[in-house]
Amino acid sequence: MHPAVFRNWLLLMGFAASLDLCAAASLRAGASSVSINPPEFPVRVNAMFTERTASQVVDDLQAKALVLEAGGTTIALCVVDTCMMTRDLIDAAKVQVSQATGIPEHRMMVSATHTHSAPSAMGCLGSRMDPRYAAFLPGRIARAMIEAHKRLAPAEMTVAQAPLWEHTFNRRWIRRPDTLLTDPFGDRNVRAHMHPGHNSPDAIGPSGPVDPELSILGFRGMDRRPLAVFANYSQHYYGSPLLSSDYFARFADHLGKMLGASEGFVGIMSQGTSGDLMWMDYGAPRREIGYDAYAREIAEAAAGLLRDARWTSRVPLRCEEKLLPLEYRSPGSQRLAWAREMEARLGEKLPQTLPEIYALEAIHLHEKPRTELKIQALRIGEAAIAALPNEVFALTGLKIKRQSPMAATFNVELANGAEGYIPPPEQHRLGGYTTWPARTAGLETNAEPRIVETALSLLEKVAGRNRLPLKEDQGSYAVKVMQSRPSAYWRLEDMTGPVAKDAMGVHAGAFEGLVALWLPGADGRMGHHPSVLPAPNAFSGSSINRSVHFAGGHLAVAMPLPKAYTLVFWVWNGLPSHARGLTGYLYSRGPRGSLEAVESLALGGSALASVKGAGRLLLHGGEHTNEPFWGRNPLGLQTWHHVALVRTGDRVRVYLDARSSPEIDAILPMGSGGPRWAMTFGGRAEGGLGLEGRMDEIAVFSSALTLEQLRAQYAAARVRALEF
Repeated sequence: MHPAVFRNWLLLMGFAASLDLCAAASLRAGASSVSINPPEFPVRVNAMFTERTASQVVDDLQAKALVLEAGGTTIALCVVDTCMMTRDLIDAAKVQVSQATGIPEHRMMVSATHTHSAPSAMGCLGSRMDPRYAAFLPGRIARAMIEAHKRLAPAEMTVAQAPLWEHTFNRRWIRRPDTLLTDPFGDRNVRAHMHPGHNSPDAIGPSGPVDPELSILGFRGMDRRPLAVFANYSQHYYGSPLLSSDYFARFADHLGKMLGASEGFVGIMSQGTSGDLMWMDYGAPRREIGYDAYAREIAEAAAGLLRDARWTSRVPLRCEEKLLPLEYRSPGSQRLAWAREMEARLGEKLPQTLPEIYALEAIHLHEKPRTELKIQALRIGEAAIAALPNEVFALTGLKIKRQSPMAATFNVELANGAEGYIPPPEQHRLGGYTTWPARTAGLETNAEPRIVETALSLLEKVAGRNRLPLKEDQGSYAVKVMQSRPSAYWRLEDMTGPVAKDAMGVHAGAFEGLVALWLPGADGRMGHHPSVLPAPNAFSGSSINRSVHFAGGHLAVAMPLPKAYTLVFWVWNGLPSHARGLTGYLYSRGPRGSLEAVESLALGGSALASVKGAGRLLLHGGEHTNEPFWGRNPLGLQTWHHVALVRTGDRVRVYLDARSSPEIDAILPMGSGGPRWAMTFGGRAEGGLGLEGRMDEIAVFSSALTLEQLRAQYAAARVRALEF
């Protein structure tokens, strides 16, 4: 049974909770919903680059609270229909609640749904805070939690999770090297940016994975009537007119009707780690159903999870909180001078252009060079919530979920404050909106790993046990490769860099330059994420196989090679062969930092089309060859291919997809090596003209594998069954 399926089975059957009965006590729960519609109009609206105003309410805005008590411990959760809130605003609400109820402030979590159609409770980018609304909001948030506390009554709860792949996608895509965008500071350096357009020829593929998990905490009274649902899904927002709670409130309305709930039912949809996720699938034609229909589809999935749920009233509650100091990326003297000049030209006018907006943001960061984040972990039965005051990439959320010691973990972003995007370090180098320094993305480049570590340490405390190790699962292909005893095997399942783990534990590699981690790998599915999960695959068993996307970066490895060796890897090229003279280097060997490589394997491009045809493999030996050796067949665009380079002395054979005849059969002197010599995968040692695409399952063997051995490995990949 797949681990995730087994986990959910345990949760639904109630066995996991029974393991901690000594710490559990009978549950009481209360829920409340309070209107936060503005009392005065017009109001300022943030969440876009420039400021907007609104004079009506289309969908009611609400603060929805859930208070839980068991064994003398009380915790309060409140989710607010707003884009984002400052920590000061939230703390003001918590003080009121603590004074009225006695709940300690550190046992409260207040988060934003991140609707982009609500009054501005916080200034950001080109929008100012609406001071009247910001003063009005804390009291309404407090009232929701106080009323929920008054309604505490004996209750039961359940927890369930299931993937909804068709409702969230990665919106941040890696662009072709010849279609870079210019950042607000005038530099043409944007390799990854949000919203590339559907089937855009300028973009290659998503820059990160997706977290499709719909998570549900359900609560009902002892009479079995639905009391509340706390749901969590990683989808930025749908898009709605002003003012509106977007799909979040409509999800609750649909769910309540599906459950046959009474008027007092409170449905809550919290925001997951959606910093780079959105409902649009940019790898397919545009399909828009509207935010009401979208909400109904999510509600149907939630109702299905609750329909077969098993309930328990014995629930341990715990909460831990930590303050994490971090630096902002303050502007240097030159940028600050530019920003001051821009500010002077603007005068009292609001900024309208990106340079104007980011000039003022640079001044904000200069005036506040450091901050303090409030990170939380809450335990509710055998479920846990990691509360983060940021807009969090899906990869970051998945790191927390995969290592969490709890059976079910929800990540709630924009909780207890709003400190902007936290791209993983390697994503910073790709650039784009979610990295441009501002209040929306101003934290130090190493903020993400520090936040992840803090969240995991808090989860360990509430769980009372250690985090889980990150591990790589093996399918039939990986097993067959391991049986052939490679000298090194980089599965490229790494969630963090810069170190690339060697499955043999000897030769760790290093990711250098522009790379994106944990993209779907060579598992035979041609979309940007698998369409059916969990589904066994030949590379990572029941898990999704993962790979690395090279966007001008590469994997560097220093290891000696004998006179006979074999290199095997899978490659997915995302750059059309007409885009540049040489499509990209797949592999090279030679001195570090040198233009000379004694051995390199690449894909031909437009400059070589008249010679042998673009998109075909070409082998070159630096000073040892005047002309490259050409392959016979072009590699398909955005298609996984198996490539093997086999050297025996001076003879080199290159095989494509384990075909009986080699693509290349050449005499190429090996050259003498040295301690500074290295292998580079996805490019050349000095950089430039690297692969624009993905590589996976790179193995090095200290012998010349036979065609039969290569075909046995390829057969283990079951590529025909998986319809490559």
